[in-house]
Amino acid sequence: MILDKQLTLGGFIAVVRGGETVELSEAARERIAKARAIIERIVEGDAAIYGVNTGFGRFENVQIDRQQLAQLQHNLIVSHAIGLGEPLPGEVVRGMLLLRAQSLALGHSGVRPEVVELLLALLNADALPVVPAQGSVGASGDLAPLAHLTLGLLGLGEMMYGGEVRPAAEVLRELGLDPLTLQAKEGLALINGTQLMGSLLALAMHDTRTLLHTANLAAAMTVEAKYGSHRPFGADVVGLRPHPGAVAVAAELRDHLRDSEIAPSHLTGDGRVQDAYSLRAVPQVHGASLDALEHAERALQTEFNSVTDNPLIFPDTGEVVSGGNFHGQPLAVTIDVLKVAVAELGSISERRTEQLLNPALSGLPAFLTPQGGLSSGFMIAQYTAAALVSENKVLAHPASVDSIPTSANQEDHVSMGAHGARQLREIVENVAGVLAIELACAAQGLDFQYARQPLAPGIGVDRAWKALRTRMPPLEEDRYFRPEVLRVRGAVLSGELLAAARGE
Repeated sequence: MILDKQLTLGGFIAVVRGGETVELSEAARERIAKARAIIERIVEGDAAIYGVNTGFGRFENVQIDRQQLAQLQHNLIVSHAIGLGEPLPGEVVRGMLLLRAQSLALGHSGVRPEVVELLLALLNADALPVVPAQGSVGASGDLAPLAHLTLGLLGLGEMMYGGEVRPAAEVLRELGLDPLTLQAKEGLALINGTQLMGSLLALAMHDTRTLLHTANLAAAMTVEAKYGSHRPFGADVVGLRPHPGAVAVAAELRDHLRDSEIAPSHLTGDGRVQDAYSLRAVPQVHGASLDALEHAERALQTEFNSVTDNPLIFPDTGEVVSGGNFHGQPLAVTIDVLKVAVAELGSISERRTEQLLNPALSGLPAFLTPQGGLSSGFMIAQYTAAALVSENKVLAHPASVDSIPTSANQEDHVSMGAHGARQLREIVENVAGVLAIELACAAQGLDFQYARQPLAPGIGVDRAWKALRTRMPPLEEDRYFRPEVLRVRGAVLSGELLAAARGE
């Protein structure tokens, strides 16, 4: 991929998860050099410019001697690299490297082109600085995590390379790369930004879209296993309240349920008047989550192609402006909304699982076992789903409503967006587990229904049912089936089950 002005979510995933290599465009290199020339002129003059020849934060009024500017930038990085917690996953760090390079390549930060080239060299070599997960308040960007990222460029700290954690200097030598010696403004440019938040959000957003479509599939499968009504998903019904997400979800449900032999079989002689909300209102509930996801994708697309540095360099005028582009609030609020949207997919899924397991609601054997009493069937699987859903209620509490001032009240409002982004990642993983449990139960319900009356479910449901059975056989008696549920969960996150349902 050529890094220039526009980065998409698809391009991000291709690089971060697909391993596509990245190189800097000539146009980007020229933009970077043009902005750098402004910094060089400032260094030669006497004017005090924040972050170039002054201290940082509360020390903004302390002007630094020209001979100490490189030391100033070095000190900034080593003092700010004070994060704690477990190291971030490799894919998150890859995303941070890409997004930091992208922001700098827009040409308003004043770094040298070789700084961006080194970021991309580490990315392409999959040499990943070890970055602790905790320490960002999402104010002047993700300062502590990005400082740890920058340590690797300096040959300090540690890197994950070749499956091992090794000293960064050793990895750079092996790759034939020289450690970076920071010059004026460069340290600040490398850590002022929202790239931890952005990377976590982008990865979670990609997975959320897969989860949302899989949740639609799981709902369709439960509807068939429960002999539920398809009528609430009609275009005419949903069209009377045409929120875009609801319309799209209803269409997808109809597609999965197409050519069902089950639906016509209970149009007469079925005493039920209407299904529970967790079945009947799937378009409205899942659709609201889809609308939130669409909003989040628009916000992230803007962030991908934004300059989040401070101060900003305007090469055409020579102006250097201190602003607030580094502040994480646009992402933090978006992340909090998406947390709720994803958590709700798990909440309604767990209720559909209850509809399948409770014989008073399902008309199926209790807990979907043919040997009730001797066997517990899926009883405790629902406990696990309930535990994950309850945990998500805590994780979904908005992080962005909190703020603790930092830097002696210079940074008096912060976003806490990094907390929210890490919580979002956990919620996504939890919901994948909840959906896997629903899918396993729905497949078992279909087994029982087919044994009673061999009718084919809708075409998408039928494909998914068969694909799921290659990962998890029917539960005829109690056994240790956690590994099988984990296989189903893996097929949910990878999109394999969804692809099977679509006939891909």
